[in-house]
Amino acid sequence: MRPRPRQRVTVGIPARWDAGRYAVIGRMGRMLVLGRAQVEALLDIDALIDALASAMTDLSAGRAAAPDRVAVRMVEQDGFLAAMPGHVPSAETLMTKLVSVFPHNGGTGLPTHQALIVAFDPHTGEPTALLDGTAITAARTAAGSALSARLLARDDASVLALLGTGAQARAHAAAMCRVRPVQRIRIAGRDRAKAAALAETLSAELRLSVEAFATYAEALDGADIAAATTHAVDPVIRRSWLPPGVHVTSVGFNPDGREIDDATIAEALVCVESRQAALAPFPAGSNDLLEPLREGVITEDHVHAELGELLTGAKAGRTSPDQITLYKSVGVAVQDAAAAALVVAAARERSMGTEISLG
Repeated sequence: MRPRPRQRVTVGIPARWDAGRYAVIGRMGRMLVLGRAQVEALLDIDALIDALASAMTDLSAGRAAAPDRVAVRMVEQDGFLAAMPGHVPSAETLMTKLVSVFPHNGGTGLPTHQALIVAFDPHTGEPTALLDGTAITAARTAAGSALSARLLARDDASVLALLGTGAQARAHAAAMCRVRPVQRIRIAGRDRAKAAALAETLSAELRLSVEAFATYAEALDGADIAAATTHAVDPVIRRSWLPPGVHVTSVGFNPDGREIDDATIAEALVCVESRQAALAPFPAGSNDLLEPLREGVITEDHVHAELGELLTGAKAGRTSPDQITLYKSVGVAVQDAAAAALVVAAARERSMGTEISLG
């Protein structure tokens, strides 16, 4: 049977993490090494969504730190290599991620996003773990979108539109099913054959009705949740294509393009992980927000809330069934820290991974 959404009785901030359980602390002079398959086996999506809720709350409250990422851009390859340090004291996690984004890897067998995460002892600065970050990036990005859907999508949202056919689309399908009663999935991408192949895969994995469409507009028709996961230059989310009450999540990043048009930005209730990150210049910020800001379509005040503010109740979420809500994600390091803490804790509990000596 496909996973069912987790039922929640209480509303608000999830319980604080048990630092003793989640601490990314190793043995002196030893580093735990975990490969991609091990990370995938250890990372529980439900636990991750809850962990991100705590991390986002900490970030908005100023308890966690995630400086703007820095990057070296590879113009000829249309790619870049970025560094993303983060600290989440409640999880006793200090780490940095190195992530390369090379969109032309699509279709070559190599991921478009490839990453490594190094965890450090937050008390001594000693490196304690080296993890594949590719799987973590995919999982935490989708979990962040799922958290936004838990906070902003209608309770009865049952139709999911996936725009894009890569790893993020697949991860988003699985994560959204954890927070809303998804019954149908509609997929569109640049390549109709890839959309059809993903539809077949997801139908088997999730035991849902999954259908591929030729255009983004067709896939969005009747959607309750729309997840944009593309490297688009031109918007794949357009206001004229959106039904009333849809919740839009956008995780695509292209320094030279956008996923969302001005009309959608202007009319939607806009939420982000971090205002500072979302409105920062490349490589941290989002063109989807920066361009309409420069053009005077919106002001900075149009960014309604951070996820952490929604969780604490400092900002309200959806106010009507027909309201269009939008979560624009740029990815922040505290999300990677939350995921790394979960993975390392699970690895130590299950005696997985390889320990190497740094001495």
